[in-house]
Amino acid sequence: MAVASEVAVAREGEGASEGEVASEVEVASEVEVASEVEVAVFGLSRRASAPGIRHRRWYLPIPDWLYGLGEVVPFRLLLPALLATVLGLVVVVARAHGSPGDGDATRATATRPTLAPDPSGSGLPAGLPTGLDADLDALGALSGESGGSSASDGTGGRPGPTAPAATVADRFAASGARPGPTASCAPARAAAMSIEQQAGQVMMIGVPVTNVRSAIALIRQSRLGGVFLAGRSTQSAAGLRDDLRAVQDAARRDVGVGAHIAVDQEGGQVQTLQGPGFGTIPSAVEQGRWDAATLRSRTAAWAGVLAGAGVTLDLAPVADTVAAGTARSNPPIGAYGRNFGTAASAVAGDIGVVVPAMQDSGLLATAKHFPGLGRVHQNTDTSAAAVDDAATTTDPNLEPFRVAVSTGTAAVMVSLARYPKLDPATPAAFSAPVVTGLLHDQLGFRGVIVSDDLGSAVAVQSVPVGERAVRFVAAGGDLVLSVRGADAAPMTAALAAEAHRSPVFARRLADAATAVLASKQRQGLLDCPAAAPTPAPAPAPTPTPVPTR
Repeated sequence: MAVASEVAVAREGEGASEGEVASEVEVASEVEVASEVEVAVFGLSRRASAPGIRHRRWYLPIPDWLYGLGEVVPFRLLLPALLATVLGLVVVVARAHGSPGDGDATRATATRPTLAPDPSGSGLPAGLPTGLDADLDALGALSGESGGSSASDGTGGRPGPTAPAATVADRFAASGARPGPTASCAPARAAAMSIEQQAGQVMMIGVPVTNVRSAIALIRQSRLGGVFLAGRSTQSAAGLRDDLRAVQDAARRDVGVGAHIAVDQEGGQVQTLQGPGFGTIPSAVEQGRWDAATLRSRTAAWAGVLAGAGVTLDLAPVADTVAAGTARSNPPIGAYGRNFGTAASAVAGDIGVVVPAMQDSGLLATAKHFPGLGRVHQNTDTSAAAVDDAATTTDPNLEPFRVAVSTGTAAVMVSLARYPKLDPATPAAFSAPVVTGLLHDQLGFRGVIVSDDLGSAVAVQSVPVGERAVRFVAAGGDLVLSVRGADAAPMTAALAAEAHRSPVFARRLADAATAVLASKQRQGLLDCPAAAPTPAPAPAPTPTPVPTR
């Protein structure tokens, strides 16, 4: 229509949005139709030449006397009122039938964001990763149901978060984090433990993956909260499940709480479990070339296999960013293709897909290595000289970690490198400004803060073994990781001794144990007693009748 077209052109020239243009065109169209009907039906020929009105001939069987009414009755005044009445009735009827508003429609169709593929990628590989699809078919029901209930209130009494600025993380704020249970017994269970028991709960000690049942004696001796399966294994998923079931039975019997079972299952050259049922997982660099839907489905597949085998915590994904052209000079991450991309935004997008996919499949995720190892030129496993001189509290490379926090990652691993602009003298794992100030307070993380290996890493060899655990927990950490079984006794003893000496540290240790127990409740490893039913109110006493004379 002429008027509608003019309105559309004019408003588009003014830069109006598509929604505004469509709305105004619709109004203009209705006015134009109404004007034309008035001219045709009521013989108001004097309006036919008015600007914006296009002459139209109507072939309707209308008596001549009806045209004459136009000179007696002011139909041009009645017609707008009639149209308004009809439109009002339409609105009332529509609302009576429950038509959704804009908010309802948005909520009904909202889905998790789908990210575009990394522009640097080479396209979508065909099929699942090599061997994974056949192994999944053979494994069958091993993966079982998706994981247990979600994160509980295991904040451990830390200060409240500082709200982060709106970033890419906001797009994922509601996509992956499932609501926590209505009540958590973790604080009460931690408070009921002795200091020695709390010290055991915050320890995760390595055992050979080729001798998983050796964890049973270690858990009993040091009351450990978790074990890390170290090395490489070609054992089948079904065989590992039997071994881990025996470990869990022993932990519940000897400690009263199930144990976290952790592995390094990133993909590429970092894949602990390689036997039948686990398949071959590509490196993060290759995974970063997949589109979001492919990344989500494949991650969920292998995560479900791990969860079905009895693994509760994966020390993955890597959230570090390695800039383009620097991989060879970055020995811990880039040299092994452990990064999802070369830009923080691309890595953040993949982390926002991987973390929910893992945890929706029953496997807790650990974003690592905070605040980032993508710029260091030494490996903390083999050197004490790993330094990132560029990292600050506003570092763009923190964005993948923000996304991990927003999507509800169960854990974040803190690196052993040094970051002089964050803390001029202390490695990140021992730094309160990094662990508590940046990760907990600024990023608002409320899950489990786990250390990188404090056992065999060269970066911490100058610190006595027991003191490593104490310094990490004092800085705000929750779960001490050592790949060496021999560290279990001295580390738990040092934690307990410091808690007995310092009331302040005792409270910090209890906070850490609470966070760990909350993550276990999420995985069904912590049995919380059912709430006692509310007793029914006692019936009101029957009044005794007063005798009358």
